[in-house]
Amino acid sequence: MNEYFQQLKEGLSNRFRFLDDKPEENLESTLKSLFFVAAGFPKSTEEASNLPLPELTNLQIEILHGLISKRLNNIPLAHITGRQRFMGIDFLCDKRALIPRKETEILGWKALDLSLDFAHTQKLVNIIDVCCGVGNLGLAIALLNANAIVFATDISDEAVELTRENIDYLNLDQRVFAGRGDLFSAVENDDFYEKTDLIICNPPYISKAKIRNMDSEIIDNEPLIAFEGGILGIEIIMRLITESPKFLKKTGWLSFEVGAGQGDFFLQQCQRSNRFDRIETSSDYQGNIRVISARK
Repeated sequence: MNEYFQQLKEGLSNRFRFLDDKPEENLESTLKSLFFVAAGFPKSTEEASNLPLPELTNLQIEILHGLISKRLNNIPLAHITGRQRFMGIDFLCDKRALIPRKETEILGWKALDLSLDFAHTQKLVNIIDVCCGVGNLGLAIALLNANAIVFATDISDEAVELTRENIDYLNLDQRVFAGRGDLFSAVENDDFYEKTDLIICNPPYISKAKIRNMDSEIIDNEPLIAFEGGILGIEIIMRLITESPKFLKKTGWLSFEVGAGQGDFFLQQCQRSNRFDRIETSSDYQGNIRVISARK
């Protein structure tokens, strides 16, 4: 089977396209992932990369060729495998929500650290995950912080449905809950007002004009509502900065992702709001601010 794998690699070496926002995908990891799907054991790209190749029957080899054709036709690898790894955890993934990106792990690890700080002094850490998508941020924190209680919310019914499937998949139905709502509308009640320790959000922040220039693999397969942040790309985050303080308790944190080049603008907006007493930033390897964390 290894020899057949090498033959496929040579024959396909110049036929796949790989996007910069999915650095875990390359020719070898893609083919290994498709081997596992064909064998009936779907795994995320990263998990498949670290495992020996499964043996395939003749029928499964035929299935593999069909899967390769799908990938060559720009179907995202995460949609073919049905899995995407985020913060070391595999999540169910399909076209109902945004595919979790590596860059969002910057927010995930920062938010986890903030949640663990609360866990040192209190039994429960109350978290709201806004614009939850597949639920990867809130669920990852809940898995890695046993004190966390998470309410995940998204404007998309399909995203909420997928988050609930991931809640079941990861056996977190006792500590993670999901509901549909436009930003905070699903949590507009006294159970959340000034009782929330941490609000996390990977919001849509791409302008309408830039949406048209995105790669066809993205715009043809992922919900545009997960990307579009209004005419200037700032609409959702401005609402987030304005509306979040009423849910945060004193010393509670808001932590959210921003697009490359947006960091200084949103840092200033947090400062000008006069609702936060401490503001921190987290940057990517290129030095771009990608996460802003603000304490009430």
